[in-house]
Amino acid sequence: MKPHVLLIEDETHIAQTIQLNFELEDYAVTCANDGKQALQLFKSQKFDAVVLDIMLPEIDGLSLCELFRDSDKSIPILILSARSSQEDKIEGLKLGADDYLAKPFNLEELLLRVKNLLKRSGNITIDKLDLPAYSFGTFQVNFLTYEASGLSGKKFLLNKKELLLLKLLIERKNEVVSRDEILEKIWDSDANPTTRTIDNYILAFRKYFEINPKEPRYFHSIRGVGYKFTP
Repeated sequence: MKPHVLLIEDETHIAQTIQLNFELEDYAVTCANDGKQALQLFKSQKFDAVVLDIMLPEIDGLSLCELFRDSDKSIPILILSARSSQEDKIEGLKLGADDYLAKPFNLEELLLRVKNLLKRSGNITIDKLDLPAYSFGTFQVNFLTYEASGLSGKKFLLNKKELLLLKLLIERKNEVVSRDEILEKIWDSDANPTTRTIDNYILAFRKYFEINPKEPRYFHSIRGVGYKFTP
């Protein structure tokens, strides 16, 4: 079973970015955009960790944190908030949070903190959190080390965007993933990427993994729609 995270964040673009990155790290994520919805989800489902904002509609994050901790003494809770004063952090920790991360934050730091909380909780083993290598044809990608083996077994390193895009396509194998979805999920809104940006990454994947890049076996462009990975 994948670690199941309850993500409570009312800013849609932030929630979507966090959700994608958790899912790329092999977590299951359930999202809530207000405190009332979050409380209902917490009562009706089993979660392995909670990530919540403080400033939420309906019920604020600090009140939720206290309610969650009263209900479950062991579940890891991380507060993610723009309120970054020392007093805010102390208040959150007093109410039962295990960790507190101020916005703006680094996504890799957030993932690492949640992973460490899950390890310490004892409910999730390290193996369940580590991404496996993925093989297709004679090729292999290691999502932990960023290392891949390409044509003739030659090993090389992928960059972060290549890894994220490759994992998204692999997880949606045999499905067409639209250009708009890829741009929204992989690239920051302030990076000003274009569909040509994605084209260049797909061309790179073909260079790495296709015997004949002009007649791709794995990485397909669907004209006017998006891209598809066929293992």
